[in-house]
Amino acid sequence: MAIITNLDVMLARRKMKLSELSARVNISIANLSILKNGKAKAIRFSTLEAICKELDCKPGDLLDYIPNENK
Repeated sequence: MAIITNLDVMLARRKMKLSELSARVNISIANLSILKNGKAKAIRFSTLEAICKELDCKPGDLLDYIPNENK
């Protein structure tokens, strides 16, 4: 997939664990882990907004686009 997530990078910068973010945004650790590991197929804007609010970042800090050179 050409979209990658930088959730792990933002968590490290904020010195926050996934479990702490999970409690703050009321999203399961399992769902955040799927997002963190790049396995998510979609993300709701409300989820993205909640994560950005807690990590004090913008969506572009969490998501990145890498062109797929195979196409």
